[in-house]
Amino acid sequence: MEGKKDETDEKRSIVVGPWGGNGGTNWDDGFYNGIREITLKYDRCIDLICVVYDKNGKPVSGLKHGGGGGTKTAEIKLQFPEEFLIAVTGHYYPVVRGGSPVIRSLMFKSNRRTFGPYGVEEGTPFFFPMEGGQIVGFKGKSGWYLDAIGFHISKTKAPKVMQNFQQRFRRLTSSLPFAPPPRDGGDNRAKSTINS
Repeated sequence: MEGKKDETDEKRSIVVGPWGGNGGTNWDDGFYNGIREITLKYDRCIDLICVVYDKNGKPVSGLKHGGGGGTKTAEIKLQFPEEFLIAVTGHYYPVVRGGSPVIRSLMFKSNRRTFGPYGVEEGTPFFFPMEGGQIVGFKGKSGWYLDAIGFHISKTKAPKVMQNFQQRFRRLTSSLPFAPPPRDGGDNRAKSTINS
């Protein structure tokens, strides 16, 4: 059913973060099967983020979060479902003196590649690695800029090829005959004798 959350998937996902400042308005894209694309607008900080998710094999565009600034654009296209996000790093720091911290830089790591860094690596660093899982949704705060960022994470499911291999391997090993223990309780290795 489109738009309805799968309670089983929701129970398997957890929310981490956000990292960044207190400015802006809270937003939460929710959790999905995975991430297909990420678009960033940036310059001295991350001005805007927009994510295209995967929901049951179909692309679902999230809302744009942030302002209209940023002179540079980054479009990250993952080769979903084989490629998925496993880590995000970045920095947060005020973009104006006396202002609230905002996300100054972001770098994304998939199970295959690294994208970025985008923006200015200045201020307080944050690092979120995912071992044995993947990032399946974004949340945060935004106004004129991307003020804070957090993630929905889910345990990675083994690809079908790997599942099939594991099943065949189990069947193969369970059908192998085991050698009986040695009768004399000793070493079964061949013994050589030397005639003099």
